[in-house]
Amino acid sequence: MRKFILALPAVISALLLWAAFPPMGEVACVAMALVPLLAVARLCAPGRSAALWAVGGFLFWFGTLSWMPAIIKNNGPWPLVVLGWAGLAALCAGYFALFGWLAARVWRRWGRWGIAAEPVLWAGCEWLRATLFTGFAWNFLGTAVGQTPALAVPARLGGVYLVSALVVMVNGVFATLVCRIIAQMRREPQVAACRWKRSMETALPLGTVLLAFWFSQPHARDRGSEPVTPVRVALVQRNAPCIFSSGKLREDPLAVYGRLLDVAVPARPDLIVWGESAMAEFGRVDSTAARRVAAHFSNELGGAALLAGGDWVSNGRYHNAAALYSGTNAAVQCYGKQHLVPFGEFIPLDKWIPLLQRLSPIGVSLWPGEATVFRLPLNREGGDASVAIAPLICYEDTDPALARKASRLGAQALVLITNDSWFSRSCEPVQHAEQAVLRAIETGLPVIRVGNSGVTGVIAGDGRAKWLSDGNGKPLVDASGTMVETVPVPSGPTPTPYTRLGDWPMLALSAAAVFFAMLKGRDHVRKECGI
Repeated sequence: MRKFILALPAVISALLLWAAFPPMGEVACVAMALVPLLAVARLCAPGRSAALWAVGGFLFWFGTLSWMPAIIKNNGPWPLVVLGWAGLAALCAGYFALFGWLAARVWRRWGRWGIAAEPVLWAGCEWLRATLFTGFAWNFLGTAVGQTPALAVPARLGGVYLVSALVVMVNGVFATLVCRIIAQMRREPQVAACRWKRSMETALPLGTVLLAFWFSQPHARDRGSEPVTPVRVALVQRNAPCIFSSGKLREDPLAVYGRLLDVAVPARPDLIVWGESAMAEFGRVDSTAARRVAAHFSNELGGAALLAGGDWVSNGRYHNAAALYSGTNAAVQCYGKQHLVPFGEFIPLDKWIPLLQRLSPIGVSLWPGEATVFRLPLNREGGDASVAIAPLICYEDTDPALARKASRLGAQALVLITNDSWFSRSCEPVQHAEQAVLRAIETGLPVIRVGNSGVTGVIAGDGRAKWLSDGNGKPLVDASGTMVETVPVPSGPTPTPYTRLGDWPMLALSAAAVFFAMLKGRDHVRKECGI
């Protein structure tokens, strides 16, 4: 019973944090989710703090990744799936434990300065999680806030990591109040001379949050006044079985796409977008057969370009690719996915130990590609206008660095294609779609997104999303449909501060916080103002 009571802060934090993300999507929970564990970091020794943060982290990640077993019904071996589920949850929980240990050290060594260090320590741990060992950039705290885009506007200044830091700062204010209540319940002495300091512990974090919003607003307003080029897009969500499914496609793919695109013919779109791996049924993306298919649908829709995913071999290396077909001869521009998924698209060390490549679930070890910007010719009579679009594939919309790189290369819009059908009938497609909202806010660029089984839609540069709907106001998932939309693409987008500066300012602050956490100092816990 005593152990359960000691673990209660971890359980409460895990439940609140889980509720902040889809399928619940209760954004307000994120403002209080970390309060119990932040109080633990302030009142407990670093070792105990790390242990409780690890428990809370594992419970949260095991819950929020509950979509992983969905792959079992698509021929995923259940022992490996369950092992991977638990292993990934444990790995991510390790970053929670690291934060809990560092935060406790800061509070014990530097007292009230901990309230300034906590946000940047958290941002640093999120960055490490997104970077080390190819990274797992999923469900940052700031991603939950992106469900209400107006609250995520500081991402223009410092990316999703700044939004996460601000969330931790708000949680820290409530944790301070909790610690004071605990001190009063214990009847610990309060120092009258510290009252003004106690007030500043509340006022300064809240003031910092308000300043972040204040400095991000002018840039947001400027975005709304930029000249734009309207681009008509036809987004096709086919809902084909994934490559691991035991079911075989029995429909003629040309007939299926033809039927889905019938509604787009009157709109004369500039661009047709299919999902990841859509061209695999016709051949490699640069094959003659794929070009013929692209030319067929281009003619059917009055000269529209087609962007679709498939296999591509370049210099003897296999890539998960996206291709843009344009013109009467279906000229092709190709892009190889940069951020590959370990154990899905390659096996670690398989380039040095070729025998490991036999373990790849797709039968081949893929190579990473390079950032690319396509020139999309617009379907206009008597003109040669074009816009620059940057393709991203599947998991790449979770990686802030890739979207920022595309923006710096001159992209005017991002186009994301994915295939989440191996997680069919789960909350994974909706969670995945929410990741892309922050990429739009960070870069200020519209994101055009097509999922084979969902979620499909368009995200404006301010984060407002319009999804292909099921008729009840919810994103269409595990069903087919077509969305025709006009996207206002900025003609000459001004880079956001985050595009220009990247993560270096936040990382420098995080490194400084870690440095001070490791320094020796006196024990401040419960010695100042009852904390």
